[in-house]
Formats: sequence, structure tokens, C-alpha cells
Amino acid sequence: MSLAHRIRIRDVRTLSDDWYVLKKTTFDWLRSDGSWQTLSRETYDRGNGATLLPFDPVKRTILLTRQFRYPAYVSGHDDLLIEAAAGLLDGESPENRIRLEVEEELGLRLQDVRKVFACFMSPGSVTEQLHFFVGQYDASMRLSAGGGARDEGEDIEVMELTVDEALQMIQDGRICDGKTVMLIQYAALNLFAAPQ
Repeated sequence: MSLAHRIRIRDVRTLSDDWYVLKKTTFDWLRSDGSWQTLSRETYDRGNGATLLPFDPVKRTILLTRQFRYPAYVSGHDDLLIEAAAGLLDGESPENRIRLEVEEELGLRLQDVRKVFACFMSPGSVTEQLHFFVGQYDASMRLSAGGGARDEGEDIEVMELTVDEALQMIQDGRICDGKTVMLIQYAALNLFAAPQ
């Protein structure tokens, strides 16, 4: 169902266009009861992204990154954040971008990557749609130690964990990044036998 008949844009103002674009939009919304309501919302447009969880079904392991995230820090997370490799598309297809990010962050050149789903991660305010991938890895795919792009301020540690360790880290709060939790749970349900 298209929403075009239920929304009338009144005004769009750019509030910030520095790192990404923050806009404030005033619009009329046709409510379910047939009445119109004027609303105002801010949207943060950072572009779409892709994320990938490398997995080894034989060793039952996955690869994650560990890095500093300032927004998480100012929200009270006083540790490095454990995450799946990810990046903004920047004009690339999701598959091409995630291959490049995995090489840069994890030091791997994966043979095959498979898209498993796409989600809006914070649709109340952020326009980003994230494309989720998985890809099988082994030692022969290692190109470098990884670590990210220094000129972009990345200082990334590569972590290899068993899926069972990762699930425990979700439970005890050490892994608290949404995209990463989603990919680990997807892997536990679809790529590995039931956790031990």
C-alpha cells in the first residue's frame, strides 16, 4: 500500500549538513479515523549501509571487530564496542561495499557473501537501511591483519569467537550493538547447530 495519499509535506528545513544531513519536516498526516493531523519530525540521513558476519562452520567461530564509538561512549558505554564489520554504501552496491569493508576491517577476502535480510535500524529518526550479509571464511582468505583505515580514524581489533561465546556475550551485555546481535542470533539459528 502506498502512503502517498496519506501525507502532505508542508515544509522541509535543513538543520545541519556537516557530517551527515539533519532535516526537520512539517507535514500533514491522514490518520486512520479520516482526520488530518499536522506533525513535525527530524530525520538524520547518513545513507544506507551493509554489515557482514564471517563464520566458520567447522570451528563454529565468527569474526567481529572491537573499536571506539564516541556516540556509545557519551551514552554511557565505557568500553570499546564489539561489532560486526560494517560500512556505509557510499555509492557502491551493498555486496561490493561489504566485501571492501571486510577486507579493510578484518583483513579477509571472502569468496562468497550472501544477503540474508535488510532492516531499518532506527526508523523513528534515522533514514538508514542496513543490508545484512553472512560469508564463510577460513585461514586461506587472510590478506592482512585488518584494523581499518587509519586516515578515517579507525583503530579496529579483530576478534575470533565461538558462536557460543558470542551468545554468552550478548546475554551478559558485552555485545550490545543491534546489528551484531541480530547477525549472531541469525547465525545461531541458521548457520550452526543448536548452541551447546
